[in-house]
Amino acid sequence: MKLSRLALYLLAGSVMGNVPSYAAETKEKATPEAAAKKSVRASEPENITVHRRNGSGTAAEYRTKEASLGPLGTRSILDTPMSVMVVPHDVLVNQQTRNINDLIAFVPSAQLEMRGDPNTSRPQSRGFEGDVIANTRMDGLNMVITTPYAAEQFDSVQVLNGLAGAVYGPQNPAGTFDFTLKRPTDRQTERFVVGVDSIGAPMESLDVSGRVGHNKWFGYRLNLLNQNGEGYVADSHLRRNLVSGDFDIHLSPKTVIQIDASQYTYAQRGYPGGFSYATTIQLPDAPDLSQKGYGQKQAGYNMETDTALMKIIHHFNDDWSLKLGGMWQNAARNVFSTGNQLLNSEGLYRQTISAATTANDFVAGSNTAYLNGSFHTGPLKHQIEIGTNGYVMGNYNPTSSTGTLTLGQATIGNPQRFPSAQPYYSGRYKSADTMTQSLLAGDTISLGKHWSIMGTLAWSWLSTNNYATSGTKTSSYSRAAAFSPMTSLLYKPAANQTAYFTWGRSLQAGTSAPAGAVNENEVTAPLRSEEYEVGYKILVAKRLQLNIAGFRMSRPFAYTDPVTYVYSNYGVQRNYGVEFQASGNLTQDLSILGGMTWLDAQLLNTGVAKTSYKQVVGVPPLMANMLIDYRLPFLKGGAVNANVHYMGRRAANVYNTTFAPSYVTLDLGARYATHVYHQPLVFRFGVDNVTNQSYWASVYPSSINGGGSATNSAVAGLPRTYHFTIELDL
Repeated sequence: MKLSRLALYLLAGSVMGNVPSYAAETKEKATPEAAAKKSVRASEPENITVHRRNGSGTAAEYRTKEASLGPLGTRSILDTPMSVMVVPHDVLVNQQTRNINDLIAFVPSAQLEMRGDPNTSRPQSRGFEGDVIANTRMDGLNMVITTPYAAEQFDSVQVLNGLAGAVYGPQNPAGTFDFTLKRPTDRQTERFVVGVDSIGAPMESLDVSGRVGHNKWFGYRLNLLNQNGEGYVADSHLRRNLVSGDFDIHLSPKTVIQIDASQYTYAQRGYPGGFSYATTIQLPDAPDLSQKGYGQKQAGYNMETDTALMKIIHHFNDDWSLKLGGMWQNAARNVFSTGNQLLNSEGLYRQTISAATTANDFVAGSNTAYLNGSFHTGPLKHQIEIGTNGYVMGNYNPTSSTGTLTLGQATIGNPQRFPSAQPYYSGRYKSADTMTQSLLAGDTISLGKHWSIMGTLAWSWLSTNNYATSGTKTSSYSRAAAFSPMTSLLYKPAANQTAYFTWGRSLQAGTSAPAGAVNENEVTAPLRSEEYEVGYKILVAKRLQLNIAGFRMSRPFAYTDPVTYVYSNYGVQRNYGVEFQASGNLTQDLSILGGMTWLDAQLLNTGVAKTSYKQVVGVPPLMANMLIDYRLPFLKGGAVNANVHYMGRRAANVYNTTFAPSYVTLDLGARYATHVYHQPLVFRFGVDNVTNQSYWASVYPSSINGGGSATNSAVAGLPRTYHFTIELDL
């Protein structure tokens, strides 16, 4: 049944019948005193207060009190000695986000490295590039990030900035991005949303949730999504389809099994491609992507992400719990998008289209097992964690392709339409596999009212193999019991304040020596990153949390020595920075979420004089974002919101001879919440990039190691886009 037809049935149900109310029942003991109280109450007039439900997200609760930190369990953000920021459900709903990467822009220390499309971006934190799987998680389990996900199936995203190898195992020093799935609700709800984006991409989604059975032992949540139509540029096409189910099975009051499964398909045609350029070319002004010609009708993506997840959570008592989890993913993609190669600094470019022979299928499995407990030894309180987590992932590539088709030449500002056949590829072979598994242990010791110490340790096993099309193994690497420590000192001058110092080291797998090195295909030793961080957090008036942190982070990288031609870990990237975060309510009607980050990110010795001691490509010295939401006191149910995003001037090549200029974008929105037959009804309208600012959203080198031969790529930001939705809650 189509969603639009189902909407009519739901709306008819709201008119013809009443939604049942759910009230908690209480029983008094059958004593004479209770009988007397009952008699008195019977003779008194009874006052009943009825509270109507409000539409989803209309309260604009932008402060999140707790974060789920893997083996550390659920902890107060205020009392956590790390920089943690959450983009909550209300932001996701009110800003009408369509993919999970849209949410990253609200975190002032994070960036997106877009590789042709926002849906396949790599998130970054504090100027470091993230990995394909190691830095991203779904409900605490490693997930492939270079594949699309629908925002409609998630409740929030949590970003832990800085190193976390001692908590999550080997990963790049690019932070940890944890996307939280929606869970079944105690109250039965049916939420239907219809809307349209940009020129004409109508959308309809259904979110059904509740609990059934004796003592509500079975919880369910179903999410369905359909969007199909023209995108923000004429003659383009967008299709999104989601089927998602989340289930809770309560075996007992202390034991629950969580099962989640989803399939998301995403396809697009006619959308713009990115621009590549050599280090000798100056990056021109960014184009207006609403013009036709930067992409072609016969070029685009077909992608599908299948996910299955299961967790078992058991609470032995109030102090001890056990969590077991596993997830499987298959992220397949068919990429035949346009590529635009800049030929000079004036904006002349050559456009091509090809079926990429890079990895087109990622098959991954991840696991977690954590035991958490608290106890006292004399006057000291301990919060301990013991566990393991890890993942395996296989990369699969096509064996052949029809090759690259040159479409023609054009200039930025005057794009052209070029007809051609659609290229394709065939065959399949396993190009690589990766495995990591870590043993974890930690303890947080409270030394009284004001002081505490936290320490976490990880021992990790790593394995990487690369293969040729024939199946022959071309390189292999393994490492056993690699050690990652982290320790923190916390001081609480008052219950609403925390000051902390954290030091940590983290591992990530080494890289393979390229062609031309005397040790070609050899994998280097693991890269060991290091961080020093000092921070202060305060909760103002119990409604506004402010965080500030200063940090110094470094990571090694490999390059080929120009004298010996040996490829090894010689270089260092060093980032200094200060970040500020704010979340919560300034007043009863005004919510905020955002902050700013100052960064000094440099590649030190790279083995090449032209690239040594230069700014890291794509990392701004200053970036900021501030989202505000104001509930109109003179119009019940009315609200407006604004989001301002600032990105500073960024190096656009490894020589630092060309730069992407700074930019500011403004997003505006409004909503009106009312009730129809006592059911919440919410209208939302938003405009992103109101001023239609043209800007480079992402610039990055072909190698983050700063080698002198690195080419560069730039992806322009989206033009002015529109979103309108109507939400009905039953």
